[in-house]
Amino acid sequence: MKDLGSIMKQAQAMQERMTQAQERIAALEVEGTSGGGMVRLVLRGTGELARVDLDPSLMAPGEGEVVADLMVAAHADAKRKLDAAQGDLMREAAGPLAGLNIPGMPKF
Repeated sequence: MKDLGSIMKQAQAMQERMTQAQERIAALEVEGTSGGGMVRLVLRGTGELARVDLDPSLMAPGEGEVVADLMVAAHADAKRKLDAAQGDLMREAAGPLAGLNIPGMPKF
């Protein structure tokens, strides 16, 4: 079994990596698309919606329901990408402790 000092050093290093990962997550921006690129939106790492771009052809009368559906689909696409990027960063930060059930540690 490793000595306590070594374990504490590893824990401190992991805590620093986790802090850095959280900063990188906050700076993330991911794009989600739908309708073959007719709707594009950007989510920040915090989950905040940063931008929405709509193809001008969607502005025709009667297209409201289509636009709404495409925006929901683009958001879902961006959210999946954001979740994957956040998980990757956190697993990288956790290093060898990733996947262990340690009380107080996020699961990723």
